[in-house]
Amino acid sequence: MMVINHKLGVSQQRGVSLLIVLILLLIMTLLGLASMRVGLLQEKMSGGQFDRSLSFQAVEAAVREAEARIEFIPVASLPTVNCAAGLCPTPIAGAADRWTLATPPAGTWAAATTNVTQNGLTVAPDYMVEYMGRTPKSLTTVGIIDGEEPVTLGVFRITARSTQANRATVIVQSNYTSP
Repeated sequence: MMVINHKLGVSQQRGVSLLIVLILLLIMTLLGLASMRVGLLQEKMSGGQFDRSLSFQAVEAAVREAEARIEFIPVASLPTVNCAAGLCPTPIAGAADRWTLATPPAGTWAAATTNVTQNGLTVAPDYMVEYMGRTPKSLTTVGIIDGEEPVTLGVFRITARSTQANRATVIVQSNYTSP
């Protein structure tokens, strides 16, 4: 008759299964942390895209407001030396662009009356209008084709910006013509 000693198998175990379970637990924890990091990064990117989109909408509204303002401005009433209330004279060739100056002179930017609000966030853009001179309306009005007196249009450069602290900064420029 054969006697089986069950105690022999129990005494030879050294806790290998505990070590394997701890290693698997560590791996699962690292995977969970990596997954949370990716999710947080995607949320930040989504928030940044929302912020930029909102700023861009505000800047577009400021450009439209400046275009409407230009229609009622006689060219003779435009400033000739310094900017006033967002209206600026023709830029000086070779000088730094007004919209790139870190501290522009007073009156360079005008606050747009159109603010964009969404989800409790309000964006208030600024704009400036620079008179760029006059340009011919078309080849026929230049007198090249039919010899008539040229008809010219006033050209304005509109620069609109949205700069909020810790938010997206958006700058848009547009050329606009007016009789």
